[in-house]
Amino acid sequence: MRTSNQNDSDPDQDVVFEVRDLEVTFGTNRGESRVVRNVDFDIYRNETLGMVGESGSGKSMTSSALMNAVVSPGETSGEVTYYPPDGGEPISVLDLDEEELRKFRWGEVAMVFQGAMSSFNPVKKVRGHFKETLEDHNRDVEAGLERARQILGDLYLDPDRVLDSYPYELSGGMKQRALVALALILEPEVLVMDEPTAALDLLMQRSIVSLLKDLKEEYDLTIIFITHDLPLLTKLADRLVVMYAFDIVEVGSTEEILYDAAHPYTRSLLNATPDLNAPIEEMQSISGSKPDPVTNIPGCSYRPRCPMADESCAEAEPPMADRGNGHRTACFYHDDVSDEIPIPAMEAAEEGGEGE
Repeated sequence: MRTSNQNDSDPDQDVVFEVRDLEVTFGTNRGESRVVRNVDFDIYRNETLGMVGESGSGKSMTSSALMNAVVSPGETSGEVTYYPPDGGEPISVLDLDEEELRKFRWGEVAMVFQGAMSSFNPVKKVRGHFKETLEDHNRDVEAGLERARQILGDLYLDPDRVLDSYPYELSGGMKQRALVALALILEPEVLVMDEPTAALDLLMQRSIVSLLKDLKEEYDLTIIFITHDLPLLTKLADRLVVMYAFDIVEVGSTEEILYDAAHPYTRSLLNATPDLNAPIEEMQSISGSKPDPVTNIPGCSYRPRCPMADESCAEAEPPMADRGNGHRTACFYHDDVSDEIPIPAMEAAEEGGEGE
């Protein structure tokens, strides 16, 4: 068992992914574009880790780098170490060759992308997608299809109807659940979900989240759920990683992040989230715009948009401060941020809880 050294609340946490100094860069005619910048974090076995931030913050590129799946001409550097279950030999993901990667991406880690329709061949029945995946990995097709029926049933779908349908014959929610089943067909340890509910209506989003909780327990999964929809993660994630400007600015338990967020960006993100229980005038947009990946902002990357920024924020990049219980944040003024940037919705929720 690989244990965490990232100042987490439980030093004996079983680490499934260890990421150190991860960078993803693209060469452009304007210069080097750094779309992931010196990222460090651990992912624990059997947890659901939520990755959240505005569009373009580096979430999806980070998840692609976990699988060494950044497309050319992108270049990935740093260390991504995967620890198999039962004490297997650690795997340096960025050093795997093409054949090793093919096995790793389905057998150990599988991915569900945004927009199920674009992941299916529209002229091939769903059954054909399952058979193709099983055959490509030299698995028993009949046994695999039986597993597919079981997973589809666990997702509250009619297995034979789905398998015998073309993708366009299924609703958006049915396609997305069929794609989840396809991702699980080779029994991976880790399921990476990149904005899997973005194209679905609110009711179906909540339904998918509820199903994922059950699947996680049933199939002993570690789930990495990537989204810009912070409220969606509150009922699903054990921990949250908040990304801004291609780097991690805060990480901690979901409860810590929601009720004691210590980075100005995280608190602004929470204040920009619609809340049906709060007056609309309390919802605050985040002023300014996110930085260009080619531009190197000295000091804190959030400084141009931060209401608390001062000269010290321009002089040096804030290190990750340890707030205890696995809660870390990159802000010089993390002890003052709750006074400077209140979160009315969370304060109201806390007061309501105290009154019960």
